[in-house]
Amino acid sequence: MFYHGKVVLVTGGTGFVGTHFVQQLLDLGATVRVTVHKRPLVIKDKRIQIVQADLTRMEDCLAAVKGVNFVFHAAGAVSAAGLTASKPISAITTNLILTARMLEAACAGNVERFLLFSSSTGYPVTDHPAKEEEMWTGPTHPSYFGYGWMRRYLERIGEFVVSKYHLKIALVRPTAVYGRWDDFNPATSHVIPALIRKAVEKEDPYEVWGIGTEVRDFLHITDLIRGSLFMMEHYATCDPVNIGYGKTVTIAGIVNLILKAAGHENATVKFDASKPTTIPFRMVDTSKAKKILGFEPKVSLEEGLKDTVKWYAENRTKLSQTDA
Repeated sequence: MFYHGKVVLVTGGTGFVGTHFVQQLLDLGATVRVTVHKRPLVIKDKRIQIVQADLTRMEDCLAAVKGVNFVFHAAGAVSAAGLTASKPISAITTNLILTARMLEAACAGNVERFLLFSSSTGYPVTDHPAKEEEMWTGPTHPSYFGYGWMRRYLERIGEFVVSKYHLKIALVRPTAVYGRWDDFNPATSHVIPALIRKAVEKEDPYEVWGIGTEVRDFLHITDLIRGSLFMMEHYATCDPVNIGYGKTVTIAGIVNLILKAAGHENATVKFDASKPTTIPFRMVDTSKAKKILGFEPKVSLEEGLKDTVKWYAENRTKLSQTDA
């Protein structure tokens, strides 16, 4: 009942994470407003309030938050390995500007609560599941020098806002997420959608960036949304909480699950160590989320990948037309 009847703004509501926020908030009875800039809205629902906005413009941000109770800030630029290598500063500047503008507008517009995403890319190198208090114990991995420090700085901006205004901030540190409506564009996609696209299209040889031993903590998008909704309701204290799967898998393990789900097990897999990859080991400790929120992921990696492969296979023609 927490969201029922509330006016909730979802920035980035035309993107991967934002689309899932919109769907869930509508189901919870919220009045949902979405900012639209360049990409069209995926969900067709008459209950959605659409606001045309360029969130780098303060006047557009102020118009978007007018009369809003809560903001789920999911707008921002992607940071995939290939894209980061070719345009290293793009995601940094875009995310800093959008988030700072929206926080300023939320304070001016008397918004009650604001969900701010940090990232597990901000953690220093560890050989164990990273706990929240370890964020500032060392530098980021070199591959996250720009993006990881940007996410760290956004946390500091959130702390500053809370110290000066009455805005309550839910600070979520997610791991890598995947699922329906992910970005499958070859130029911008992260590892799982890139591998799914190649598997569904039956590429052979099947090229995988890196050496396959890289360890990751992948979370299904519906679990990220559920954990974030819990955070906004129960823990909007600007104290970071990891929202992750809490288990690891190698990239080689992911490849096997995806090829099996796509019926492409006989493909010749070729790992390419010359292509850009990121940190060799990343896992987060999720005990704080369990203790404070009672949060545990519900979707297994195998189940989530099978569903995403099936969804992409059924929608890839429509998605390719959208990318074009």
